[in-house]
Amino acid sequence: MPRIRRLVSEDWRLLKAVRLEMLADTPMAYIESLQAARRQTDTQWQERASAMAGDSSVTLVADSGMDGSRLSGLMRVVLKQPQVGGRPLQAMLISVYVAPEHRGLGLADQLLGAASKAAHDDLAAGILELGVHEDNQRAMAFYKRHGFAPTGASRPYPQDTSKRELVMERLLP
Repeated sequence: MPRIRRLVSEDWRLLKAVRLEMLADTPMAYIESLQAARRQTDTQWQERASAMAGDSSVTLVADSGMDGSRLSGLMRVVLKQPQVGGRPLQAMLISVYVAPEHRGLGLADQLLGAASKAAHDDLAAGILELGVHEDNQRAMAFYKRHGFAPTGASRPYPQDTSKRELVMERLLP
């Protein structure tokens, strides 16, 4: 099983490779296009990795292989703007990816557990939110197994505004 750890800025080459893989594998799942990602310079990838390794978010990666030369999974949690009305601080789960050869083997469960823990422990969030495409029943079932529930809110899906992105959330311990 791959080792789960936090992304560090020196991982920019690994980040670039897994991001290009993510976008090629599931182009409709991410706001960025594969073509836009390919146009980024190495300096832009270095800046991106530094930002993703910063204090306002937690990016978790799963190392594959003994030498950690490939990332087989990624999940990121970012803080949302503080809510009014006394609701707990919210974090949002974004950039969810598990490489095809690791799907169904428990890696997504491990990453989500680590992401939930990081949202609570490192970002002091009390709620973890995510958006899922209305037609992605497999993802919805996965998130429900992990305690997420639909909020009833939805928004237009960024890549196809005729579709909806459903908002799910769960309380963090």
